[in-house]
Amino acid sequence: MYKIRENADREKCILLIPAMLDAHFPLLKYAFYSKNYHPVILKNEKDITDIGLKYVNNDMCYPIILNAGQMIAALQSGKYDLNRTKLLMPTAGDACRGSNYLHVLKAAVRKAGFPQAQVLSLNIQGLEKGEQMKLEPDMVWRALFGLFYGDILMLLLNQVRPNEVHKGEAQKKWKKWIRILAYDLREGKHLTISRMKQNFIRIAADFSKIELVKPRKQRIGIVGEIYIKYCHLGNWDMIRFLEKNNCESHTNGLSWYAMYYIDSHLSDVSKIEQAAYRIGLKLFGSLQRSMIAAMRQYGFYSMEEFQVMKKEADGYVNWTYRTGDGWLIGAEMVGHILHDCKKVLAVQPFGCMPNHICGRGLYPSIQQKLPEGRIVSADVDSGSSKLNVYNRARMLVDMHI
Repeated sequence: MYKIRENADREKCILLIPAMLDAHFPLLKYAFYSKNYHPVILKNEKDITDIGLKYVNNDMCYPIILNAGQMIAALQSGKYDLNRTKLLMPTAGDACRGSNYLHVLKAAVRKAGFPQAQVLSLNIQGLEKGEQMKLEPDMVWRALFGLFYGDILMLLLNQVRPNEVHKGEAQKKWKKWIRILAYDLREGKHLTISRMKQNFIRIAADFSKIELVKPRKQRIGIVGEIYIKYCHLGNWDMIRFLEKNNCESHTNGLSWYAMYYIDSHLSDVSKIEQAAYRIGLKLFGSLQRSMIAAMRQYGFYSMEEFQVMKKEADGYVNWTYRTGDGWLIGAEMVGHILHDCKKVLAVQPFGCMPNHICGRGLYPSIQQKLPEGRIVSADVDSGSSKLNVYNRARMLVDMHI
């Protein structure tokens, strides 16, 4: 496996990637390095909503407005050589507005005066084949490690940080492990399944050394659309807001979404692809079980592994809901309520059809079947009031169980 040189940006094509996965991109970014590309995860936040609205119709959902605004702002900054800069737009490729992100972004970039900036697509549906980013085996292998290491670090940080006695300890631990794991990913060292499972135990053990308050603060589960759920830009720093209101939050790991996507699309692919998908599910399941076992060994909370979560959700969700985040929203909601996380905040972009049907459409039914739980939804949009979204979350915090 080749070594990554992070200072080789002048020799390669710059690949601009919008902020999407706060907890995962510090490690997952190494999957995008190749002999041709030098990735840059964008961090600029100033005025990106206004810039996005200038070039993207407000009828589109909030994530693409933020993505487009962030990318166009980067092009306008003058930091990048436009003749060797490309934009990467990851999409699920399902029957929602997300499948149009590539075309919307291309039109927005042209309208903003950057016709030379090529937009690449990253999806597993085979859409836009002429503009697909070519993936190499090393990139896929690094992505696997970035995904699972990002999961365990996110799950532990969100539980420990709001409960730590000495403020700042959890963040220091997180940064320490980011440095250690980033070195392995850069150098292509220790990237074996057995080493990953050992690291799960080492990471959980290290976080367990942090002294926590007693009793622990109340736990709030967060479910919903993938971008709004995982990116602070999309949810307006909801995790920090909950922490300021004496709560710990639990956003389920990205590996559950990956397994949901593979599992729910098994019937859409050829027999050869089905075999590959099943191998992937088996590998992911093994890694999830090891990660969960390591966390529980040291007293940390985790939702059940994907297959168990799916089994427990039977009778609560409709398995034909496969568009966007589909039945995963309801399944995660049920999983939280059944396992020590009785309050659930469901977040989604305003007007998101899949989330309103597959998510909000299920809330009354789930609430009726699981009366011990409390479910509150919040819609986020460029025209929404941040105060209104925070008030919805605060209402959930103050509910009695």
